[in-house]
This record gives sequence, structure tokens and C-alpha cells, in this order.
Amino acid sequence: MTTTLITDIGVLVTNTPGLGDDSTPLGLLHDAALVVDAADGRIVWAGPAADAPDADRRYDAGGRAAIPGFVDSHSHLVFAGDRTAEFNARMSGRRYEAGGIRTTVAATRAATDDELDANVTRYLAEALRQGTTTFETKSGYGLTVEDEARALRIAARHTDEVTYLGAHVVAPEYADDPAGYVDLVTGPMLDACAPHARWVDVFCERGAFDGDQARAVLTAGAARGLVPRVHANQLGPGPGVRLAVELGAASADHCTHLSDADVAALADARATTVATLLPGAEFSTRARWPDARRLLDAGATVALSTDCNPGSSFTSSMPFCIALAVRDMGMTPDEAVWSATAGGAAALRRTDIGRLAPGARADVALLDAPSPVHLAYRPGVPLVHQVWRAGTQAG
Repeated sequence: MTTTLITDIGVLVTNTPGLGDDSTPLGLLHDAALVVDAADGRIVWAGPAADAPDADRRYDAGGRAAIPGFVDSHSHLVFAGDRTAEFNARMSGRRYEAGGIRTTVAATRAATDDELDANVTRYLAEALRQGTTTFETKSGYGLTVEDEARALRIAARHTDEVTYLGAHVVAPEYADDPAGYVDLVTGPMLDACAPHARWVDVFCERGAFDGDQARAVLTAGAARGLVPRVHANQLGPGPGVRLAVELGAASADHCTHLSDADVAALADARATTVATLLPGAEFSTRARWPDARRLLDAGATVALSTDCNPGSSFTSSMPFCIALAVRDMGMTPDEAVWSATAGGAAALRRTDIGRLAPGARADVALLDAPSPVHLAYRPGVPLVHQVWRAGTQAG
């Protein structure tokens, strides 16, 4: 007995052209049902509830809305400690700078593997309760060969979407020799880390790595089979976005300070490079909001993600990020839900997640609400009623 019929779904978000109402990017189906199979973790049927086939089990959704599980395509979960004092000071008027990362580096280096693994487990459980069924996470708080490699090994116990971010900031031991640190990141550290990662990332920003250094890191990673991602244009204008597009990166993340040329580049590369917006960072640093409306109107593909990390965005809540995107970044509720599901899947170059249709992975979040609009309409309210991950009911 492996199949479950989830029926009496008031509104089903399919994110699948042709399956639901194509007047919205969500491909909505009303009075709908799904059949999920825990044996292969897939959806085997989706459509009107009145036409649903039999299954081994039946789950009555009670008229609730169902959406694809959120796809969190940018997080930093392998860390120890927190930065409460830094946050408190910042909220009292101190500006955010990239160097705060070094505080977490010291705590992470001092932590045991078990402590780091327990942290990842904790925050993933927290995210799952809020509807996140797929996540990416990075290294970047070790900054030595050994500590970066162990971070990736720990991350890989929990997800296939693992990113090598040795180029987060220059390690403190190399403060006077940034070129030497780039040589380490592109040499021995890459050798140790590449077997455990799918992606390579770099913080291309003042206080971190400039355009030439970022290019060296990304091209070295690509030569080892890792696909580029870029922390781009968060703290100010810079070369990150156009470098991401030039190198065929899967995503340019943050995208807060964009020129017209940056926006045009992301629009032209919409099938390759996704603009991933991380409103939790702007919320937690009181920085300028990314202009999602500008990107969407230009034709760029946009994703939303939490950027969950202990310094600049300590949230695992995708619903919170949806509410921020609608309230402060110019997105409609439908656009924000799409970007937090199908957009995140695009940023991870995945077609099996972020949608609810036959053949897709059976990742379903059932909401205590009649419509996905409530994710923005009722900010801060725990609306996720039940989650299925790969066809298995969680919790």
C-alpha cells in the first residue's frame, strides 16, 4: 500500500502549463485531487477531484489549498553559534559589512562534526514544518581545506544540492595575502571539496572578492565539474551579475543594486541564469529592497529564497520571504509563490520539483487556507497544515 489520494483540495497550485488555469503563472486547478506514490516518490495523477482514480489510502484536504513544496535554493546551514550581539547592534544603527562572517567562522571551526550536523538537522526540521521540501546549502564558514571539506560532507548527508563556497570571505590567516587565499580556494581546497559538491559559489562584493578573483574561483570550479552560482550585487553595484551571466551561472543571488545593463543581461539569460532574491537579508540589515518588479517586467526569471544564515538573514521561513516580496519588492502574490517554488527549482536546474503534475516529485504543502494568496495576506501565521515529501507524509 503505497499510493495516497489527496482529495477535496480547494485550490491546487500546479505550476504546470496546460494542466490548470493558464491565466496565472500558478496553473490553478479548483476542486482538485492528487495521487502520490511513496514507493517512487512521484505524483501519478492530478486533476479534478470528481475524476480521481482509486488509491490505497485517502486523505481529505478539507477544501484547503495545496502548493508544491517550497524550493529554498540559497542557504548557509553548516555553522555554529549565532550573532545576536551583531544583530542587536545593527538594529541600533551599525551598518552591515561582509566581515561579520568571520565571527561565525571562529565558532564553526571550534564545533564538532556532531554539533554541526545537529544544527543542520534542526534548521531543516524547522523549514520542513513551514513547507520547504528541497533546499540548497553551502560551505563558507570554515575557510580552511579541512573545515570546508567537512562542511560539505555534513551538508551532503542532508541534500544533493551542496555548494562549495570557500570564497565567502578571505580567511583571517590570509588577511594580508588575498591572492594566496584565492590560490588555496582554487587549488588544494577545491581538490578536497569538489567530490562533495554540485555547485561552486563566490561572494563577489566589496569586503570579499573582486571580479577578477571571482572569475578565477568560478572558472576553476567549473573545470572540476561544479556549476557556478554567484553572490552578486548585494551591498552595492559591481561585476557579479554580468559575470554570472557570462559564465552561465545557474543563479545570480541577491541582485539588490542593479544597473539597466545588469537587468538586461538577466532578462537575456532568463533560461540559464535565475535572479534569486533574498528579502530576509534586506529585512535583517535594513538595506534597500531588491526591485523584483523591474526584473519581472524585463522578462528575467526570478526565484525567492531565505538565505538562512546566522548573520544577515536568520530565517528558515519561505512564507515570510513571500510576504516580504509582495509587501516590499513589487511582486504579486501569484508571482511570489511561483518564485518560491518553480523559480527555486529553475535556480537549481531541476524540473522534477516546484510543480505538482504527473511525474513530478510528490512534494506537497497543504495550507490552512483556501488560497495561496494567504501566504502574503496573513504574514507570520503558521499556515502549513501538512507536508508530503517524496510521497511520504511528514510529521
